[in-house]
Amino acid sequence: MIEHRTFRIHGRVQGVFFRQSSQQQARRLGLCGYARNEADGTVTIEAEGPADALGAMEQWCHKGPPAARVDKVEVQPGEVQGYQHFEVRR
Repeated sequence: MIEHRTFRIHGRVQGVFFRQSSQQQARRLGLCGYARNEADGTVTIEAEGPADALGAMEQWCHKGPPAARVDKVEVQPGEVQGYQHFEVRR
């Protein structure tokens, strides 16, 4: 069963390849959706896929790529949007 989650990642998460790394992780986990920088310095990730893969993505979001410093991850369930792949958005 496909589920939807929105992750909002706080900390030093812009300028450290967080979006690109999240795309690689999502593809490894078979997730679809996107990652986008926000004006307030956070990163938003919308992801869809099986619950176990979304759980693994949430765990990854708590550490991110090596140069990141994650202070907080907010997670919200949502309606499935039917994304076909995972992309990096601006």
